[in-house]
Amino acid sequence: MMNKYMRRGIWLILIGVAFVMLGYYLMEEDKFKYGWSMIIGTIAFGVGFLNIIYSLIRKMDRKAILEDRAGESNETVTEKK
Repeated sequence: MMNKYMRRGIWLILIGVAFVMLGYYLMEEDKFKYGWSMIIGTIAFGVGFLNIIYSLIRKMDRKAILEDRAGESNETVTEKK
């Protein structure tokens, strides 16, 4: 199951890889300043990676909260009896 952070992260990683590849192409051809393409690609890749890590942390935290709430509701039901 993918949330918005996972999707955004995957897209940013793909965009980052594309910009870095463009930078390498421009570097070989000596047609244009390739530095900006490499910088944008690296930043996009890094932000995409951080989004994916954040998505995984949110998923684990959500599971823990749901388990905690389920445990609390079970305790209140047994206490009322």
